[in-house]
Amino acid sequence: MASVLILGAKSDIAKAVAKKYASAGYDLYLAARNANELDAFAKDVEIRTQKKVICVNFDVLDTASHQAFFDGLENQPQGVVCAVGYLGEQTKAEVDFDEAEKITNTNYTGVVSILNVVANYFASQQAGFIVGISSVAGDRGRKSNYIYGAAKAAMSAYLSGLRNRLFEKNVQVITVKPGFVNTKMTEGMNLPEKLTAEPEAVAEAIYQAQVNGKDVVYTKWIWRWIMLIIKNIPERIFKKLSL
Repeated sequence: MASVLILGAKSDIAKAVAKKYASAGYDLYLAARNANELDAFAKDVEIRTQKKVICVNFDVLDTASHQAFFDGLENQPQGVVCAVGYLGEQTKAEVDFDEAEKITNTNYTGVVSILNVVANYFASQQAGFIVGISSVAGDRGRKSNYIYGAAKAAMSAYLSGLRNRLFEKNVQVITVKPGFVNTKMTEGMNLPEKLTAEPEAVAEAIYQAQVNGKDVVYTKWIWRWIMLIIKNIPERIFKKLSL
């Protein structure tokens, strides 16, 4: 039976993706630190969809363990969704390199490590799909979150190169760039309603992009045009803005 591995499975977006793929007929691996915390969620998905859901421990920062982690799965998945992410605190990261390093390694270095493992396996099989959840924050550095944004920019560039490399191997690579999403990570933020997506809508967009062979997806779609405008503001003006 086809299965999907979801990395960073505790996030609200990851859980919505899990429900979507289980409903579409896939068995699931839910990978996260302290994965036992997902047991109740996994059991609920199993009951609702009659699909097999296995929780597995995974630490994106423990790069030395990534090959063994993937090799140790009961059966190798046909798709991987990387929902790993850590927003962190920009002001803290400016003065505390430990915070900057955690943001960078969680959102980029660790992601490269595990997705290299996945990519090499899928390339050998000449089949599979990889979905990487990046962010619109990576489209242009802004003072409010440029450490996080820089890591996501690097992730987006990595996924672009991976897509180029794996195309001839029949492996699909999708870059997902959410804007504001109503999740626990953004709880307490004053988010504009019309620009804020629900996790279920992001999950649906991811599934449709994978099924229909899309390469880069913005959620909500309007963020593609918002970021196009932001990217084209001249630097002499942009550096004076408070964004």
